Amino acid sequence: MVSTRCKMAAKEALKKLGLHFIIVDLGEVEIMENLNHEQREELRIALSHSGLELMDDKKAVLIEKIKKTIIEMVHHSDADIKINFSDFLNKKLGHNYTYLANIFSEVQGTTIEQFVILHKVERIKELIVYGELNITEIAWKMNYSSVAHLSNQFKKVTGLPPSHFKKLIIKRRNPIEEIGNV
Repeated sequence: MVSTRCKMAAKEALKKLGLHFIIVDLGEVEIMENLNHEQREELRIALSHSGLELMDDKKAVLIEKIKKTIIEMVHHSDADIKINFSDFLNKKLGHNYTYLANIFSEVQGTTIEQFVILHKVERIKELIVYGELNITEIAWKMNYSSVAHLSNQFKKVTGLPPSHFKKLIIKRRNPIEEIGNV
């Protein structure tokens, strides 16, 4: 689950099955009941109708936590991003960054760094579209060392420098749920 819509869909599926939840958050659900095999399968089916999946694999759960943490930091934080992502993930998830990076690459087929870059570029697009900040302010907010660094990374991902993107009449953006998925 990587959006508010996903959280709502998960809550609805749980309610329909008469399950009581403690937490429904981005990427995780904690329910009060212990599920038997049949209930688990019913939940899996109910979630799949909303395009969600029930994950049992510990690696898959950890990958979702990594994604959730990155998405929260890049897209849902009003604070400027001033911390190193590897340090942030290490502290937030309680695992060595090398371990997290290896599992992420193994399962996703891309690096955490590339996933972060894709999300940062998507957030930059959003900030450009809003028009409240100039490119220098966006670079500062997104923790780039310079406008040139932001521009180079943006152009590598989109094929356009931010200034040309800003001039486009149609500003095409990708839904958060589709970024970085293989």
